[in-house]
Amino acid sequence: MEKGNTKRKSFKLKIKVGNPHLKRLISGGIAGAVSRTAVAPLETIRTHLMVGSNGNSTTEVFQSIMEHEGWTGLFRGNFVNVIRVAPSKAIELFAFDTANKFLTPKPGEQQKVPLPPSLVAGAFAGVSSTLCTYPLELIKTRLTIQRGVYDNFLHAFVKIVREEGPTELYRGLTPSLIGVVPYAATNYFAYDTLKKVYKKMFKTNEIGNIPTLLIGSAAGAISSTATFPLEVARKHMQVGAVGGRKVYKNMLHALLSILEDEGVGGLYRGLGPSCMKLVPAAGISFMCYEACKKVLTEEEDD
Repeated sequence: MEKGNTKRKSFKLKIKVGNPHLKRLISGGIAGAVSRTAVAPLETIRTHLMVGSNGNSTTEVFQSIMEHEGWTGLFRGNFVNVIRVAPSKAIELFAFDTANKFLTPKPGEQQKVPLPPSLVAGAFAGVSSTLCTYPLELIKTRLTIQRGVYDNFLHAFVKIVREEGPTELYRGLTPSLIGVVPYAATNYFAYDTLKKVYKKMFKTNEIGNIPTLLIGSAAGAISSTATFPLEVARKHMQVGAVGGRKVYKNMLHALLSILEDEGVGGLYRGLGPSCMKLVPAAGISFMCYEACKKVLTEEEDD
């Protein structure tokens, strides 16, 4: 028996996908579904904490859900969320990858945009994803709030378009874009920058799954912290004059008023519970996306 051939060959799953654009879309969809499912229990607990049901702490809520509903209670409504998030994440990651590749200059070429390519590509990804999936989000909100008005998703879509016009599907789009674009831009810029730093530090072009998970999570934490004051201001503006609250003229007025009334802490109220979901979701999403792109090859390996 020859000892030279005793070395084991590692098995690598490869699925051929001829179109590179389709490869990115499939990878993005899988990443969105997996990351959403992975953080579904955190989202469920966070929702209960926000509305004050089933307990006043994470442990109390978790124990209450497990006692009355079991493990399935932690994933309640996840299927609907996956249907909504998977296309959104597929479009977002596809748009970022495509725009980033286009905007990044090749060796010897001049810079195509005055800003970092990943920052511009991230903003573009946020806009693209929001424009494509916003009607789904609006219909989901209508179905949740206006119970009894619509029979199902399709009935709600047809009824809104027929009675209120197609533009109604994009009502409130601007505030959503104001919330999404800064987060997406900083998230993808931080992710791209941290990847470059990792490659330079460890002198490698390949990044494994665990480092990708950590880099993605760090990017999620940075972008969440950097843009959270905008999210707080947006929520304050949405509440409006309910319960004698102050009415804000615009985003800047809201930010300055909160800062004056509550200090810097007011701009970051609720950051902890928000990061509890967003940070792991970002890491898992990037890890799954990069892993799927390696599995889905454009050519058959020899």
